[in-house]
Amino acid sequence: MGADHDHGGDHHHPGLAEDLSLGEPARRLMAMEELLVEKGVIGADEVRRVMDVIAARSPVDGARVVARAWMDPAFKLRLLEDPRAALAELGYPVVSGSKLAVVENTENLHHLVVCTLCSCYPTSLLGPPPDWYKSFAYRSRAVVDPRGVMREFGLEVGEAVEVRVVDSAADLRYMVLPRRPEGTEGMAEEDLVALVTRDSLVGVGAPNQPAVNS
Repeated sequence: MGADHDHGGDHHHPGLAEDLSLGEPARRLMAMEELLVEKGVIGADEVRRVMDVIAARSPVDGARVVARAWMDPAFKLRLLEDPRAALAELGYPVVSGSKLAVVENTENLHHLVVCTLCSCYPTSLLGPPPDWYKSFAYRSRAVVDPRGVMREFGLEVGEAVEVRVVDSAADLRYMVLPRRPEGTEGMAEEDLVALVTRDSLVGVGAPNQPAVNS
């Protein structure tokens, strides 16, 4: 099945993970949560419940959405125009208050997702973000040298292809709709799911290639 990348395991990339400390916005958020629990505005059980919902999600959920979009052009159009409604069709409600935008990679355009302030990520669909996504090195370098960062992940994007970096924020999260690999015509939807990697859902990687029968 091409390169050996699973949907969830962390990868280690030189220069991307040397700083995993929480940023100021994350520390501020934790302090606000503790204060709200202390004042009785929200309950600790409620916080844990939401966290459990997020933890139950994984990149496989995003992969199922991508595979459906590859198989169904009408669904793909709805996903790009109104992600929340399209996801609801598949039983994936966006539980956070933020909006979700789905951006499509094409032959001439490649998207790379980053959160330059902290670690904003579509957790209600993809699960918790990987450590490298939260690192200062990735957050700073993805903006100034996106091709170099993708190269460290093993992805080479041609110079003729426009690379567009999209910055996630608290009120707007991004997911990439990667290009469908060649040679997958006629494959079942579940087999397509297995080709979609977590890295491809944020643009630092590409889907796996289908296995070649000898």
